Amino acid sequence: MSDYIFGRVLTAMVTPFNEDLSINYDVAEKLADHLVNNGSDGLVICGTTGESPSLEDDEKYELLKVVKNAVGDRAKIIMGTGSNSTAKAIKDTQKASKIGIDGSLQVVPYYNKPPQDGLYQHFSSIAKSCPDVPMMLYNIPGRTGKNLEAETTAQLAYNLDNIVAVKEASADLEQTAKIRILAPSDFLIYSGEDFLTLPMMTVGCVGVVSVASHLVGNQMQTMIQAYEKGNNSLAQEIQQKLYSLFKVIFCNTNPIPVKYALELQGWNVGSVRLPLSSLSESQKKEVQKVLINLS
Repeated sequence: MSDYIFGRVLTAMVTPFNEDLSINYDVAEKLADHLVNNGSDGLVICGTTGESPSLEDDEKYELLKVVKNAVGDRAKIIMGTGSNSTAKAIKDTQKASKIGIDGSLQVVPYYNKPPQDGLYQHFSSIAKSCPDVPMMLYNIPGRTGKNLEAETTAQLAYNLDNIVAVKEASADLEQTAKIRILAPSDFLIYSGEDFLTLPMMTVGCVGVVSVASHLVGNQMQTMIQAYEKGNNSLAQEIQQKLYSLFKVIFCNTNPIPVKYALELQGWNVGSVRLPLSSLSESQKKEVQKVLINLS
């Protein structure tokens, strides 16, 4: 485990489903164990990759209990408890905290597109209502329609002790660099995109909330550790080797491709819930080709 509060490689875990699309908790337990045994310092459950918009609240809390029981003594468990309703985000975070989490992932409110002052008040209200829960902000403008600006992130980091990290998925290296300059030195920046992990580390990122780590967790960990130890050539070599995988697992909306890739590797994670749908035949062939070349 890294010295950092959450570690270096955090896998944004898929939610396995049965054929009837109910949650397959048995597979969730086994997958969590596998991920922690293969490079993951922590798991992020009920995030975008876990299809959180399509999960019922009782399903989320049962999934938390299952994953916590499986790996909670060996890895950090972070749960997506964010919402575009501040009151609901507070309620969900408090409930998850009672079950037991190491951190909460709080997404920028989606669809209602609040101004920066509204974002500040939203996140600070949650942090103040859940003072014992370390919070990771989640900035993903491509899904929310709103960017959490570097100045707002830094202001939150300085003013709220339990806002300790950000998952930065803006794909904006300049913004990442700006956060590193403006925020406290112990505030943690995580890449929200596998492909940008290494580039973002050059401007202050400490790790990644990863999708690819379902498949190459040990390699992701090795790449990050190599860069930290000054072995840039090895880090670049791994980045280049994994490039095709980083791209293909986003050939369609996440988590559609990675669930298919896991199925190819023998994991019975099932399909995705509507409104997501399956890969096209051509996309399936793309994924198959990349996995064969990786092996």
